[in-house]
Amino acid sequence: MEYRDRITIEPGKRGGKPCIRGLRITVQDVLEYLASGMTVEETLRDFPDLTREDIQACLAFAADRERKLTSVPLG
Repeated sequence: MEYRDRITIEPGKRGGKPCIRGLRITVQDVLEYLASGMTVEETLRDFPDLTREDIQACLAFAADRERKLTSVPLG
């Protein structure tokens, strides 16, 4: 999924954190909901301005960011 059309970063909004489509909902907000065990449907109910595609964009953004991290050996 191409997330770059949905994830926006604006210095004056939410401290410059990545947001969804210019809304004040951050990628972190969505990921924390999902990580806590909430379903996509529950997340969509709590954030009625979001779509399934927005949630997929958050996951794609997080996967891309993880992929770009430098690996650090443990120990």
